[in-house]
Amino acid sequence: MKQVDAELTTLDRAIVNAFQGGFPVTERPFEPAAAALRERGVEVTGSELCERVRDLDEEGVLSRFGALVNAEEIGGAASLVAMHAPEDRYEEVAEQVNDFTEVAHNYEREHPHLNMWFVVSVADHPDPEKDATDRVEEVLADVEDVTGQETYNLPKQQEFHVGAKFLLDGPVADGDLDLSDEGPAVEPTDRETLTPAERDLVVEVQGGLPITETPYADVADAVDADTEWVIETLKRFNREGKVRRVGVIPNHYALGYTENGMTVWDVPEAVLDEVGPAVASLDFVTHCYQRPRHAGVWEYNFFAMTHGRTETESERRVQEVKELMNEYWDVGADDWDTLFSTRILKKTGIRLDERADSNTGESDS
Repeated sequence: MKQVDAELTTLDRAIVNAFQGGFPVTERPFEPAAAALRERGVEVTGSELCERVRDLDEEGVLSRFGALVNAEEIGGAASLVAMHAPEDRYEEVAEQVNDFTEVAHNYEREHPHLNMWFVVSVADHPDPEKDATDRVEEVLADVEDVTGQETYNLPKQQEFHVGAKFLLDGPVADGDLDLSDEGPAVEPTDRETLTPAERDLVVEVQGGLPITETPYADVADAVDADTEWVIETLKRFNREGKVRRVGVIPNHYALGYTENGMTVWDVPEAVLDEVGPAVASLDFVTHCYQRPRHAGVWEYNFFAMTHGRTETESERRVQEVKELMNEYWDVGADDWDTLFSTRILKKTGIRLDERADSNTGESDS
């Protein structure tokens, strides 16, 4: 992966910093977005902004542009899973795990025993007497049968923070630009299932929006819907949590954030609800969860993901997390660890088609 940070212009840096969340959901969103940049001293028109976002996407600086769908609110379930793969069979086991379509991501991580970490994503269970978590367990049983290795299921028990932002030196360096209030006012609903039209919209936008001056109109054409309905539905999904944010999604490896450290902690239950929000408030922590322990194998119940540009920066950030933890309890040497990823074994993304299908009602009424 070529690091492109040094080649980015002032406008590029403004785009990456400003629009990782809170991009306008309006018929011509690049116009108010460009106006917001001009207010911050970056001269650009809506057309120029759209063209440059398209270029950054094609160059690989962005992973995509669009709505970051919150899969767990769409249907089904996902879970983090750890496994030991013997050194002499590592490639074989990785291939066997990756062959499962339910495995979305798989990483090799530094740990003396649990050296393979993957995410299983499933639709709701077809048996009405069971749920998606039962389906995860069925997949893991199949993984164990194929690989001969035991799996350790680590589903999210409590989410403290999900909001990865990768900021650069340049305009809007704090990333604090939210234009999500632009456009029509919407009211969230308490409906859990999707309508068939909403299902089609989710599947259409999951890989990103068209990078044109009228992206929502283009989506409307693709799903045979009115532009106004697409705009109102995406805005409502954002309010309901089905969409975490709308904006540019950087390729953090291209920006130089190559050090991916998963810090894990054995946090006393008595302080967990205080520690979670405190660690989540650190701007370099991109994900923060409570997960279950596995006695005798895995004693950690708290996960905080950090990213850095160098090993030194990553180590400094991990130390900051530890210093904050020490404010709540006396952290011992055996109470924490950092598992750095050494290799991406699979990264296909969580495809939502089946998960959305399993949570779709019979009609739009």
